[in-house]
Amino acid sequence: MGDRKFKATQLFDGYRMRGAEVVLITDETGVIADITDVADAGEGIEQLNGVLCPGFINCHCHLELSHLRNIIPENTGLVDFILTVVNERHFDDNVILAAIENAADEMLRNGIVAVGDICNNTLTIPQKEKCRLRYHNFVEVSGFPPDMAEMRFERAKTIYETFNTNHRLQTAGEKQGVAGYRLQGTSLTPHAPYSVSAELFRLIDAFPDNGLLTIHNQETHAENELFLSGTGDLLRLYEKMNIDSSFFKPDGKSSLQYFLPFFTKDQSMILVHNVTTSAKDIEFINHLQSTIQHPPFFCLCPNANLYITNTLPDVGLLQQHQCTIVLGTDSLASNHQLSIWEEIRTLQAGFPQLDIVTLLQWATINGARALQMDKELGSFEKGKKPGLVLIAGLENEKYSTASTSTRIL
Repeated sequence: MGDRKFKATQLFDGYRMRGAEVVLITDETGVIADITDVADAGEGIEQLNGVLCPGFINCHCHLELSHLRNIIPENTGLVDFILTVVNERHFDDNVILAAIENAADEMLRNGIVAVGDICNNTLTIPQKEKCRLRYHNFVEVSGFPPDMAEMRFERAKTIYETFNTNHRLQTAGEKQGVAGYRLQGTSLTPHAPYSVSAELFRLIDAFPDNGLLTIHNQETHAENELFLSGTGDLLRLYEKMNIDSSFFKPDGKSSLQYFLPFFTKDQSMILVHNVTTSAKDIEFINHLQSTIQHPPFFCLCPNANLYITNTLPDVGLLQQHQCTIVLGTDSLASNHQLSIWEEIRTLQAGFPQLDIVTLLQWATINGARALQMDKELGSFEKGKKPGLVLIAGLENEKYSTASTSTRIL
């Protein structure tokens, strides 16, 4: 086979719209060769109806929870959601593996090409060995009581080593047609401020070669309430889970202002949810620039926020402060689908001022940068293999009830 040529109603290259009179040229495997004027493209052009864009980056997912689809009721609040996940997640491994396979199929169909995946066990490895999607595996560490820190850290390290030493996960880039590309990376990462002790944060910070981290951040008002005053619904979580929290003394800071100074090395951080993040929190981040070196990425998972607490983050505030925004789906325990396009639709419905170019930037190049995959993914640039997604059914560059996203290469 030779080159393939694609002309769509509109072409988004990862940064901007390029119009209708350009042609995207790839080799037979999907590696970008060029973007050229239609007059110079020659014959054999494939005509597409819709917006052609690079593959979507899902910066936050829990693939291992895919078997919990339609199990947890909506709008329970975070504490009851967590309790249900803890109590209901234990299914037969074959059921879980089948659900993981179906979830990966769904992400592929919907145009997702790479995933930042939260891992508390190794059940997703058989799926990831198939090399159908690219992953960064965030092995999650949790344990609130300080005396549990060493034990919980060692347990997470065991899972980390299983991912990190799996030859097929680490060196299968050739199968994707990108020579020398590490198909997957692995990090040890904290779950959330309310579930990680200071001792455990320090162990994570000191772990070598752990440069890409993520954390569930300010998903609910109860999280800030705990760190500001030592009150709120998270105390009920500790009680129900028999966690002794008597050691904890609030210091009057928000949860973000409490945990972020623990990270003292050259780490890049993806903050997930950010529902109650304030202007003061963002100003605090800006003051820490000499310490954290890399401004964090703010990952939005709006459908999960609506599912669990029926709230959305203050997107206007994040934009006002020029925060770098990326998108995630969270899990099928907290979402009806795994589709970045559905997250875009929800954001545009909730925040009509958001234009499609901005949203697609969040879904493509920003996400690729957040997962440190932008040398291969996120934009139509020569030598990259970002995947091709067709968005159909847009009306005046806004979503419609008929709009869909489909991966075509």
